[in-house]
Amino acid sequence: MKDYIIKDIELASWGEKEVRLAEREMPGLMELRKKYGKEKPLAGAKIAGCLHMTIQTAVLIDTLIELGAEVRWMTCNIYSTQDHAAAYIASKDIPVFAFHGMTEEDYNSCLEFVVNKDKTFWPNMVLDDGGDLTKHLIENYGDYFEYENIPNIGIVGITEETTTGVLRLKEYEAAGKLPVPAINVNDSVTKSKFDNKYGCKESCVDAIRRATDIMMAGKVALVVGYGDVGKGSAASLASAGCRVIVSEIDPICALQAAMDGFEVCETNDAVDRADIIVTATGNFNVINSKHFGWMKPNAIICNIGHFDNEIDVAWLNNEENAVRTNIKPLVDLYTVKDTTCFGNRKKDIILLAQGRLVNLGCATGHPSFVMSCSFTNQVLAQIELCNNAEKYEDKVYVLPKELDEEVARLHLPHLGATLNTLTEEQCKYIGVKKEGPYKSDSYHY
Repeated sequence: MKDYIIKDIELASWGEKEVRLAEREMPGLMELRKKYGKEKPLAGAKIAGCLHMTIQTAVLIDTLIELGAEVRWMTCNIYSTQDHAAAYIASKDIPVFAFHGMTEEDYNSCLEFVVNKDKTFWPNMVLDDGGDLTKHLIENYGDYFEYENIPNIGIVGITEETTTGVLRLKEYEAAGKLPVPAINVNDSVTKSKFDNKYGCKESCVDAIRRATDIMMAGKVALVVGYGDVGKGSAASLASAGCRVIVSEIDPICALQAAMDGFEVCETNDAVDRADIIVTATGNFNVINSKHFGWMKPNAIICNIGHFDNEIDVAWLNNEENAVRTNIKPLVDLYTVKDTTCFGNRKKDIILLAQGRLVNLGCATGHPSFVMSCSFTNQVLAQIELCNNAEKYEDKVYVLPKELDEEVARLHLPHLGATLNTLTEEQCKYIGVKKEGPYKSDSYHY
């Protein structure tokens, strides 16, 4: 009996070819296979994964299995699945629940399938992106976090990939509801400063161009939020020739944007000037009904933050407010009232990926190399909790600086980069070990 829900198993051959290409650009994961392949540090791990089912994720799943784990997987986004990647995983008899364009109902069912409602498999590890699976387990299967009560099927640790999921974990911790230790992969420097920043620097414009074929040069682009994702997105748009405006709530991020050469102003003062609007805040309702009425005709709106509620898509999809015309998959034109003038004049605005991650909905996400940085951290975090969970309290942790530096070191040879070596005297002078770490935990890269 098949244990997967995917679009088409016949796509597996295509998926395998792309996986082989991606492996060449994911040196961190490939080095972990070489280092730990015989040792199998994940032997006995039963990992329930909830993360975008892409080609790069397929390389991650292969790595987890090669290191000894048993895996069940689902997507964390209804539009981000690459169906040939899911087919490749299913063809290897790995349970996977992911297809492009699933409904919210499908998604909620998959949360159950990935932990196996028939109770023949229960995870002892969780690998999450956004916190949906963690939330589902804590709210519905709290007992399964207790090893003492249910031998051999207790969950012992969680690793979390992204900012929004980390916020959820910290909320659980603050409320005393986090039942196991969790590792915040997102705040590893080799994740947040690379995936979030350099990944978006390449994938933001790529997605908008694929979706709309718009000429970027000369356009005005508004980026809402200037964290690492916003920084990468602003750089992406600027490199394409856009005149970029940034809006922020954080004075430090706002100052950074200004000193990076961008105009900084309130969203309300910029939205009527923008040809392209990109949200990157992790918050909700930052672009809402009043903004739609103020926008230029044919303004393009998209989100590169985690969830779809940064833009008030629900308002747009209410027939009383707007008329929706689908142009092609995940490109929708909405006819709305133009509130910049008197009367009943209408105008069109364009929404990409229904407000979900535009780089995964309208393109193929980040390049393989930068995802290798993120996913190498995930594997190291899974190894740590799988083998040493008892050393940790039920709190949220980050990987130690030594491992962060090791992730970076694994990727340097692929770029032809080499490192200087400190002398013993130099080490003493700045107070570090020769092998590192070279920065304190408080250092801001």
